[in-house]
Amino acid sequence: MRVGGCLVSFCLLALLTAGLARAEAVPEERARAVEDCRYGRASEGGHSGAFPADDVFRPLLADPKQPQFFASWQAARVRTDHTSANVGSVGFGENFGFYTNREGCNGWQVGLLAGVFSQFNLDAPSSDLVNTDFVVGVPVSWRSGLVSGRVRLYHQSSHLGDEFLLGRPGFNRVNLSFEEIEAIFSLDAPEGWGRVYAGGGYLIHREPAGLDRHRVQWGLELRGPVWHWPAVETAMKDALGVRPVFGVDCKSVEELRWIVNTNVVGGIELVRPGATRQFRILFNYYRGFNPYGQFFAQKIESIGLGLYLAF
Repeated sequence: MRVGGCLVSFCLLALLTAGLARAEAVPEERARAVEDCRYGRASEGGHSGAFPADDVFRPLLADPKQPQFFASWQAARVRTDHTSANVGSVGFGENFGFYTNREGCNGWQVGLLAGVFSQFNLDAPSSDLVNTDFVVGVPVSWRSGLVSGRVRLYHQSSHLGDEFLLGRPGFNRVNLSFEEIEAIFSLDAPEGWGRVYAGGGYLIHREPAGLDRHRVQWGLELRGPVWHWPAVETAMKDALGVRPVFGVDCKSVEELRWIVNTNVVGGIELVRPGATRQFRILFNYYRGFNPYGQFFAQKIESIGLGLYLAF
């Protein structure tokens, strides 16, 4: 199934790219977002001062716990007891920059991150809320040419939904809460068409107190050329570009015997020249331990489709 999921995502991207390739390509200067150091070249854009509109570190495309706005449907299967469910997964969050000091896109930035991740059982009569994770922290990011990094200290707490608990009297609830220091380092390809990254985290404080502290993370991302899609531009009455994207994120946690948890995403993003906002439609395949809260020791496998907003 792990290989099959990767092949499905790869084939979807190939079909999307082949279909878009028949359209006229957008000129390079038209496709690139202005002064967005997350996706532009390191010699372009950027400014020093308070409340920057972008960042010098690109958000992780395939990380399930990346603070962002999204809504997705997941067909999930618990691998231990072979039960399955349709799950609605939503996230609300962002990284807000407070201050940056740059020369072009090279420099550093400090901000505030906050995120909420909730899962709903769509098979229940009232689409019961199952679990919610709350995340808040301070990220510090930097960039020098094609090399960038992000260090963040953050807190996470997890809470079960009322409907879930009412339907399961005596459920063995885990009060999961921790503070983690995390560092991720990234190497971009020239012109921003891809990157690889790696890093890890260490739990400074955790509850339950017996949790092991260490975590490692790595991944890659690919970004195709921007294409002109006349049908979309006619419908939106604006100049829009369509870009195929693909990402793989892997995590391995000491508490869970270093078993690799893999999330594969692929799809398209819509971009408008001169804007930092993007709209993505992504398929995903996940295999590993549940990435959300109370069920972190539960082995699952899921495939889904989601809508993602990037600011």
